[in-house]
Amino acid sequence: MMLIGLPNELTRSRLGILAPKRLGGAVWRNRSKRRVRELFRHHKPVLGLDLVVLPRRDFLDVSFDSLADDYRHTLHRHVRIHRPL
Repeated sequence: MMLIGLPNELTRSRLGILAPKRLGGAVWRNRSKRRVRELFRHHKPVLGLDLVVLPRRDFLDVSFDSLADDYRHTLHRHVRIHRPL
């Protein structure tokens, strides 16, 4: 998955999911979006961050634990980069 994060002026984080038709049918797109929402729900960033996630084709083939590790690592990097000084 590709994860893009930018700081916002709010006290909460927001999530946007891009799942275009070229990646698969409606079942694939909906299942991918549910997995991304679950990742976001379990690992919300503390500060206000706008996240946009673009799942890749093999997103559903990977275990949820592996996705969670990758998501946490990438999210930690975004939070560290955009931490206010």
